[in-house]
Amino acid sequence: MALTLFATIRDVLPIGIILAFFQFAVLREAIPNLKRTLVGFVYVIVGLALFLIGLEEALFPLGEIMATQLTDPAFLAPDSDPNTPIAWWQYYWVFIFAAAIGFSTTIAEPSLIAVALKASEASGGAMTPWGLRIAVAIGVAVSIALGAFRIVTGTPLAFYMIAGYLLVVIQTMFAPRMIVPLAYDSGGVTTSTVTVPLVTALGLGLASTVPGRSVLIDGFGLIALASLFPMITVMGYAQLSQFRGKKRNDDNEN
Repeated sequence: MALTLFATIRDVLPIGIILAFFQFAVLREAIPNLKRTLVGFVYVIVGLALFLIGLEEALFPLGEIMATQLTDPAFLAPDSDPNTPIAWWQYYWVFIFAAAIGFSTTIAEPSLIAVALKASEASGGAMTPWGLRIAVAIGVAVSIALGAFRIVTGTPLAFYMIAGYLLVVIQTMFAPRMIVPLAYDSGGVTTSTVTVPLVTALGLGLASTVPGRSVLIDGFGLIALASLFPMITVMGYAQLSQFRGKKRNDDNEN
């Protein structure tokens, strides 16, 4: 605990120094509500330290344990010959778990909640917070399931990234202009405090238990997919909403 707390203070200290420099040397003004600011700074340091401890003690081991149990041949194919290779489709529980963990962690992502609320305010309620969160969560769920499929099959990550970004470019040309920047930002906010640890642990656990996979080559890359597919689903959500609105107007005119 003490070592983690010291490391957190060391990592956060440069931020405090930069903020203090600009406040006193550039703006040349006193910090408003200094006591509250200092107390909040302490809360941030303690919270980060506890979060890091939780990652090491709970989230990372939990993700690896779940991946190990789900890829156990006795669980995947209990009635088959132990010498027979397991087909990729027999890992369906792994894909379901990957999609579920991607969806649930994204819904709980604090940064996404903040962005969704701000997006709803800026759009005057046209983009609801829950609509945006669910659209992003679906994108992450699909991406993590697809990433698990990539690990199981051993296919190169580049194929998925090229195809995904090609689709993003095509969607960008047809999606409503107001939603494009938000869709691009949605890919970044998903890969934050809650999602990254569990997804990373899942990828490393799968790569270490699936026969013939390299932890270094196959274990990473899930986060890249998790930041890509929310762009697709958010723009798709906006395009679907636009289509439904246009159809509703056409029906009213007729």
